[in-house]
Amino acid sequence: MIDIKQIAKKLKKPCYILEEEKLEKNLKILQYVREKSGAKILLALKGFAFWSSFKMVAKYLDGITASGFYEAKLGLEEFRRHKKDSIISVFSPAFKQKDIKNIAPFANHIIFNSFNQMIKYHHLLKNVEIGLRVNPMYSEVNPEIYNPCIQGSRLGINPFEFSKALEIYSLKNVSGLHFHTHCEQNSDALKRTLEHFIKYFGKYLNGLKWVNFGGGHHITREDYDIDLLIKIIKDFKAKYNVDVYLEPGEAIGWKCGVLVGEVVDLIHNTFDIAITDLSAATHMPDCLEMPYTPQIRDSKIIDLNNLQDLPKDFKYCYRLGSPSCLAGDIIGDYAFRDSLEIGDKIIIEDMIHYTIVKNNTFNGIPLPSLAILKKNGDFKIVKKFNYKDYKRRNG
Repeated sequence: MIDIKQIAKKLKKPCYILEEEKLEKNLKILQYVREKSGAKILLALKGFAFWSSFKMVAKYLDGITASGFYEAKLGLEEFRRHKKDSIISVFSPAFKQKDIKNIAPFANHIIFNSFNQMIKYHHLLKNVEIGLRVNPMYSEVNPEIYNPCIQGSRLGINPFEFSKALEIYSLKNVSGLHFHTHCEQNSDALKRTLEHFIKYFGKYLNGLKWVNFGGGHHITREDYDIDLLIKIIKDFKAKYNVDVYLEPGEAIGWKCGVLVGEVVDLIHNTFDIAITDLSAATHMPDCLEMPYTPQIRDSKIIDLNNLQDLPKDFKYCYRLGSPSCLAGDIIGDYAFRDSLEIGDKIIIEDMIHYTIVKNNTFNGIPLPSLAILKKNGDFKIVKKFNYKDYKRRNG
């Protein structure tokens, strides 16, 4: 088996590397859930849109879920060509008419965030199943930036507004309800959430075709309770006679790839600081948005302000920073077994989900290349970025 470290040594520029064997492991777990529960599982492109891998992904999943026309079109072009009957589901907090007209010819589900939009556009959706996103007024997500059920949330129709709208409108054009209240959570959180969903919206399920449980289900994480998830889905389907959809994104790309960069300079200011060609702000924005400190191969995450519990044999300590002008663009503090040298490669773990879809060219920092390490050991760079990509985004 090819060692990522050997590949990294040969790379001249930063690169995301998708490991096909690890991706397939995740997909097989999701396939197991599909088969045992009867649920349909869609790939959420907002979390994983590495379309060069879709030939494999399409073998295991039912389709994609999109947040707008561009994602939906990507699903049409690069997922459905590998699976002709794949489902394309689209949700947006608000659609423009041109969006609906562009999406309607090929989408299976379009999910609205309000009765206003459903009434406005349902006549344009002759062969599309219509859904409504609801807010069950309960979520265990933290921090609040990721919580769709906080007070004043724009996401989902709350129970009061839903019942108020039904005094004027009906559900005759609606095929399903959708809620999305999870982020990196286990199935016990879904169990508790469903109690609130059923309390407020269970009475409306008679005659509907499906309920979409949204994303944020961390199904491929080692400690995830898959058996509980399967039981929840089977019980729900049996009680309400509806199909159930799940929309994981992160669970597909979870721990199946890395981001490789290198040390460009070493300086000292209170701490030893390694400046790399990788940026938290541009290459892995969730590190600052969540925030969290990513794992780096052959290192330990530490606190440079408290070195009392420094791991044994990890005595070389550094703060890793980026080439951007943002003072807070810090990857994290780490201890290494050996001292870092200029030109050393840095391998950041778990960098395939919510990276490629969110990265940017702030400060003109180049985007990393995209590569795949195949199951058979072949390594291929599938996309390189250059100055023209930066220029096209800026004028």
